[in-house]
Amino acid sequence: MSETKRSLASEAKTPDRMDELRRISAEAETGGGRERREREHKAGKLTARERIHLLLDEGTFEELDKFVRHRCVDFGMQEQRPAGDGFVTGFGRIEGRLVYVFAQDFTVFGGSLSEANAQKICKIMDLAMRAGAPVIGLNDSGGARIQEGVASLAGYADIFLRNTLSSGVIPQISAIMGPRHQDRYARRSHQAGARRRDDPQRKKRCRALRRAG
Repeated sequence: MSETKRSLASEAKTPDRMDELRRISAEAETGGGRERREREHKAGKLTARERIHLLLDEGTFEELDKFVRHRCVDFGMQEQRPAGDGFVTGFGRIEGRLVYVFAQDFTVFGGSLSEANAQKICKIMDLAMRAGAPVIGLNDSGGARIQEGVASLAGYADIFLRNTLSSGVIPQISAIMGPRHQDRYARRSHQAGARRRDDPQRKKRCRALRRAG
């Protein structure tokens, strides 16, 4: 094939490649689909992308690893491999200052941590360390992805290692989002309050304070 023909063939393939990239990008942005997004909205929650765009200065977010897919082939998971794998990661600015951010998308596998999306988090934490910039996590997750077993747990170990290495070096900020976490916190607070109310020593101190007051 002549150089001219090879050039024309290459140009003919380029639009197809761009169309494919646009298709995967749109797939990643849909997350778990419209029905699940609407369910989150009805519960008074924002999606992962909505949270990031609300947090960062308008137009500054640059997403990383948008096309990542998990590698699990057990329990039929090979049939469900959404682009992005349920985590949105990247960097942007808050009041003009550089920050790195990740957000868990509850509409995709309940925001569960996989080996692949743990690597996405580790990547932005490493970049934040190099840049000396804060890292912000918007957590809304059901925990480890049980279909992946110890591979998912190893992902937590990799993240926790970076939490330790980053401690005292860059700011690390976490927000715990979603009604499940709020309900759990409220339940624990209620239980702790009940234990304090039933504490004999606390009752004794309260009686002493009332007598003194």
